[in-house]
Amino acid sequence: MVVARQSPVSSEKISATQLPIIDLMEERSEVSKMVVKACETFGFFKLINHGVPEDVIAKMEEQSYQFFAKSSTEKEQAGPYNPYGYGCKNIGFNGDVGEVEYLMLDANPVSLISHDTYQTISNDPITFSSAVRSYVEAVRELACEILDLIAEGLGVPDTSVLSRLIRDVESDSLLRLNHYPPLKEDHRDTNSTNTIRIGIGEHTDPQILTILRSNDVGGLQISLEEGVWVPVTPHPTAFFVNVGDVLQAMTNGRFLSVKHRAMVNWPYNKSRMSMGYFGSPPLSASISPIPQLETPQCPRLYRSFTWAEYKQATYSRRLGDTRLDFFRVQPNEEIGQ
Repeated sequence: MVVARQSPVSSEKISATQLPIIDLMEERSEVSKMVVKACETFGFFKLINHGVPEDVIAKMEEQSYQFFAKSSTEKEQAGPYNPYGYGCKNIGFNGDVGEVEYLMLDANPVSLISHDTYQTISNDPITFSSAVRSYVEAVRELACEILDLIAEGLGVPDTSVLSRLIRDVESDSLLRLNHYPPLKEDHRDTNSTNTIRIGIGEHTDPQILTILRSNDVGGLQISLEEGVWVPVTPHPTAFFVNVGDVLQAMTNGRFLSVKHRAMVNWPYNKSRMSMGYFGSPPLSASISPIPQLETPQCPRLYRSFTWAEYKQATYSRRLGDTRLDFFRVQPNEEIGQ
């Protein structure tokens, strides 16, 4: 059994945590406040009444299940990922492994026009392309709405300062479909109640914002305290939203890009499937703290960097390695404006 790098699990009893559940249909100013508070406190929240049509979600889930139901030989024809395509167990290029198979897809608006790239993924590439395009368009709009609410809640005059990075036609956003197969009988540790099987090891998401949909099977865990992992209760209809490293930098450390991981130890008889939209800026975009969030009481924490620079730094390290700290302002460092 392959196991990803991980911090030691606390010996204290860990119970499922109830992340904030935010109803997007509530009064806008209140929603804005709740989103900001959730991003400051947890870096994660669940979103209901999100406006993404159920048929759009269902079609994308159906296409995902159909792909992962194929034989290994058929799935491998869609890989190896570089940077898009199929991967199994090997995560990234630096030795991280886990009990997961996945399909990485370009979520750039321009790339969604053609279905030619899906010839090796689906027997019906037109239907697959249509499902991906509809889903990505819907969750991208949702991500932009959340980012606008965040800007409003932070009192930023330019409320599109975050969302326009994702709306940009050169956005580097991606869609990742993850499948965590159920444990086989011979992989269970029947003498232990703490069997740990890593799907994807501890990490933070480097992008701006992640919009995650799963099939209501447990496995997601977050770590708000070093070494302490808390299971997150699944939800049948909600999207999970979490802060990425870029958003932490742009909010000058006010928001938390929290470490999380995915487990496959429970329940044994069910597979977990998730669909993650990772909203990213263009490669050339300059990332720096929003000026209004730099004050004498909260001085600038991060120097400017491009998304290309940060992406390269991310991909050159293993999952659990610290990344954003490399871009922190050092004592007495002069910051150009």
